[in-house]
Amino acid sequence: MGKAAAAAAPDATGLRLALVAARYNEALVEQLVAGALAAWQAAGGAAEGLRIERVPGAFELPLAAQALARSGSYDAVVALGCVIRGDTAHFDFVAGECARGLQQVMLATGVPVAFGVLTTENVAQARERAAPGAQNKGAEALHTALAMAQLLRRV
Repeated sequence: MGKAAAAAAPDATGLRLALVAARYNEALVEQLVAGALAAWQAAGGAAEGLRIERVPGAFELPLAAQALARSGSYDAVVALGCVIRGDTAHFDFVAGECARGLQQVMLATGVPVAFGVLTTENVAQARERAAPGAQNKGAEALHTALAMAQLLRRV
């Protein structure tokens, strides 16, 4: 395993990130935001290096991520949200289009967009993935954004 392939500790030094969070399922998303903030601080991120914006729901995340990425002010964007399957096809449209839209933003702008959107079958699964601690998907998304921002700086 080469030096670049080895897992490095997340390092936010000198990076600027934007975090965009959905308000829908707000209690769960706020736990993701808290996890991302804790990960940012643990990685040495400066308070002024992280911008947080809110949007109504997961469907709106791609447009906000696009605006932030196109601004040229950020090394990466972290998108956080929570979509829980219900009794209708709404889940499939929102979750799928959110994921597709965020990937399109990343490919079109060249700015990494970390997908921190929970897509779960039920509330219990969402709570598990949003809970404070090592399994928090907000922290995981923040780590992904840092890794990609660092990679692009090396390229």
